[in-house]
Amino acid sequence: MAAEVRWLLLVSAIILAIARGNDGSAPHRRFEYKYSFKPPYLAQKDGSVPFWQYGGNAIASEENVRIAPSLRSQKGGIWSKEKTSFDWWEAEVTFRVTGRGRVGADGLAFWYSESPGGHDGPVFGSADQWNGLGVIFDSFDNDNKHNNPYIMAIHNDGTKVFDHQNDGSTQLLAGCLRDFRNKPFPTKAKIEYYQHVLTVHFHSGMTNNDEDYEVCIRAENVVLPKYGYFGLTAATGGLADDHDALSFLTTSLHVPGQSPPTIPLPIDAEQEKLAHEYEEYQKKLDKQREDYRREHPEDHQGEGEEYETEQDRELRQIFSGQSQMFAELRDMGRKLSEIVGRQESTISLLSQVHTVVSGGGIPVIGQNGQAVPPQHAQVPPQVGAQPVMARHEVDALLTQQRELVNTARELK
Repeated sequence: MAAEVRWLLLVSAIILAIARGNDGSAPHRRFEYKYSFKPPYLAQKDGSVPFWQYGGNAIASEENVRIAPSLRSQKGGIWSKEKTSFDWWEAEVTFRVTGRGRVGADGLAFWYSESPGGHDGPVFGSADQWNGLGVIFDSFDNDNKHNNPYIMAIHNDGTKVFDHQNDGSTQLLAGCLRDFRNKPFPTKAKIEYYQHVLTVHFHSGMTNNDEDYEVCIRAENVVLPKYGYFGLTAATGGLADDHDALSFLTTSLHVPGQSPPTIPLPIDAEQEKLAHEYEEYQKKLDKQREDYRREHPEDHQGEGEEYETEQDRELRQIFSGQSQMFAELRDMGRKLSEIVGRQESTISLLSQVHTVVSGGGIPVIGQNGQAVPPQHAQVPPQVGAQPVMARHEVDALLTQQRELVNTARELK
């Protein structure tokens, strides 16, 4: 029992240390829109993706980027246009790999490289001997070890050639065996690089819970280029899957106490031109108004009386709303008064019925709506006997009517 307790405490301490990080506190996070894309309107009308460039067999649409279609021997990729300006980062990639066959090929890869890797290279569509990080989602089992689909992280310093025969197993930092093909929901990968610690969380796509991640890869003492480009590439072979990237969200991570540098908002040249034209038009309009006032002083008198100030508008709206509320309440009171009057008439009639029934006989309703005792009423001949309300039924009906009248009075 003591050994189990110690083991649980050790596991808890490890998890807590991982969650807190090396410095014992969470980093400051900032979303980086220049290194991200997501639907809707992912692609513009001209087919371009803002701040990204794609090529090869990649196809961009409003909802996703099909990096490699389900045709044989296809390659494609999409890369960020600008180099990063932050040391630590987190990239969340949402993607789908779907195919009709039980086995698919070849796979999809996430890249962080010192230079863009292109769109038709030998490593899942990217160039070989890259300087940076590659997180590869390998669909096809080249070495026949029955260990695919497989997710692996490979660090390259620009000198290594990817080992295709062994599926890169001799070069990987770490990896995990996870199936990411043909899932009911989009699969996700969250790649974090913070203080030389690489962590890859994977969402299997079996649920639509956005937080249903599990740790797939964790490697320490990973030294990547300080600045680089992000990219996604994919390739097919004799077998083919559709490789779709739905979103790519990048967040820069900053050590607590070190606020990220402020980035001035870019001023578009066309926007600046329109603002200048508006100012010129406003000045011209003001000048024309002043000239007209000087030439026609009589028309200037009383100007603005037909306009209302902001305070007058607010008071008018408040008064209008209160008047409408008063009218609604008055109408409600009138309707409740009608209901109360009808209920009182019904109770009076039922009271007379109750009195007649208590005295015996069948009550008869006269022409004036009042109950007439049976001895004074002229009852027409009838065929067969008619049922008479029982005493408890009349009492129950009277009780319900009284409750209804009381409720209506309370509402009033």
